[in-house]
Amino acid sequence: MTVVVPRNTPTPAKNQYVLTTVKDNQTPMPLAIYEGERAETKYNNLLGKFVLLGIDPAPKNVTKIDICFEINADGILNVSAQDRSNGHKNKIRINNKEGRLSEEDIKKMVKDSEKYKAEDEEFRRRHDAWNSLEKYSYQMRSILRVNNINKMLSFSTKINIEDAIDKTISWVEQNPLPQVCESEFKMNKLKSICKPIDKEVHKK
Repeated sequence: MTVVVPRNTPTPAKNQYVLTTVKDNQTPMPLAIYEGERAETKYNNLLGKFVLLGIDPAPKNVTKIDICFEINADGILNVSAQDRSNGHKNKIRINNKEGRLSEEDIKKMVKDSEKYKAEDEEFRRRHDAWNSLEKYSYQMRSILRVNNINKMLSFSTKINIEDAIDKTISWVEQNPLPQVCESEFKMNKLKSICKPIDKEVHKK
């Protein structure tokens, strides 16, 4: 879970961050807003959901979506999402009472976050390593396809790189939360195979 507005942030407040699409040619983007202290969303309180429609089809991780969280002095939360490429926008308004945690719930959640701190940190490390591998894999695929780098590579080198990228992406999809060492091993292996791409990119 990405923390956008930390607990005890003075209001009014406004924070923003950027998301990218998670699938090739993704046109709708579902968004969920939670409150809580834990690393995994399943342990936090769901406040609301909405969907941004009309995203232009593009490779995964290419389209950028600006997410904006605004809390007014009365504690009312407004969340908006806007596609940078075409301006399409959607938003949700969440009041300060319906579905929100009580003071007791918040105290319990804070206590739980301390109790499971090591577990949450391990989850973040594993997720971050996995996420880095996923992003790098798709970045290499995009460079190979979009930037026509493949024209500068020998046929055997190109096939070897494509095969390594496809196998890594398949592994990532089948292993959503592997050990950090597993993700790092896959990353180092893929980087080694993709060195010819890096050389051509740096030449440019």
